[in-house]
Amino acid sequence: MSEQRKSVKLGEIIQEFDLETLCAAPDYENVPLRALDINRPGLPLTGFFEHFDTERLLLIGLTEHTYLKGLSEEQRRERFDQLLAYPVPALILTRGLEAFPECLELAGRHGRTVLRSTQQTSVFMSALISSLFNHLAPQITQSGVMLEVYGEGVLIQGESGVGKSEVAIELLKRGHRLVADDAVEIKVTSRDTLVAAAPALIRGYMELRGIGVIDISRLLGMGAIKLNQEVDLVVNLEPWDDKAVYDRFGLESHFTEILGVKVPAATIPVKPGRNLASIVEVAAMNNRNRKMGHNAAQELTNRMDKLFAEQLEGGAN
Repeated sequence: MSEQRKSVKLGEIIQEFDLETLCAAPDYENVPLRALDINRPGLPLTGFFEHFDTERLLLIGLTEHTYLKGLSEEQRRERFDQLLAYPVPALILTRGLEAFPECLELAGRHGRTVLRSTQQTSVFMSALISSLFNHLAPQITQSGVMLEVYGEGVLIQGESGVGKSEVAIELLKRGHRLVADDAVEIKVTSRDTLVAAAPALIRGYMELRGIGVIDISRLLGMGAIKLNQEVDLVVNLEPWDDKAVYDRFGLESHFTEILGVKVPAATIPVKPGRNLASIVEVAAMNNRNRKMGHNAAQELTNRMDKLFAEQLEGGAN
């Protein structure tokens, strides 16, 4: 398992949002962006720079533009001189607003990039933050098989040779979909949400011992492949141990933590005669049932408690 700190080049963001370049710093397209958020520099434009994050993109919308318009040329020059003296990756104007000459002058002097979008500020800001989160979210690579089973994202893990791929191929034959085999890339895309995908190099391929590498899309069709999927359940396969005590009732909820996010988990012991594909299907359906507020084990316990209470009450009478 490895965790990666990611970056995205400014040029990719410019291309993605079709931004107009008004002033270009040297090699501006290769400037790395590492901050997940952006900065609307209302306070910095008034001279307050405490807690100012220089890694964030700057965004000037109608509010900031109107404030600056009310200043004199000399005041604007002073404010932009202070702001663009910091090594910010770029300043972006929204709504197709005109760039003040003082802004372009000081951007050129300090070697900063000025861009422009025609989108409304709130719409652009939301889309930009979402894009940055998608590019820069913390990510790890874990071993296992990731599938979509009845709409639930199931990550199957276990020791090498325990039968993960064999279970997966049976599930695929039943109409479920493969996301990744062997190496699963997982990242946080929003609060408490994990999304898994396959590395581009091995996407759509599986390895079966005794057969080798197979192309799932050619064998089972493109419908058997899904590019990404939220991780809803982790299933751990382990060899059956006669001395181990396995959960038979399911009252306790078990979780595993990935990138700080808790994900429901289940341990399934493996031994000859157990139909593991069917068990994984039931585990996925039961996980969805619990998310909808239904817990079969708890409901059965409540019914038994009620029955015992009635019997005790009847015996007392």
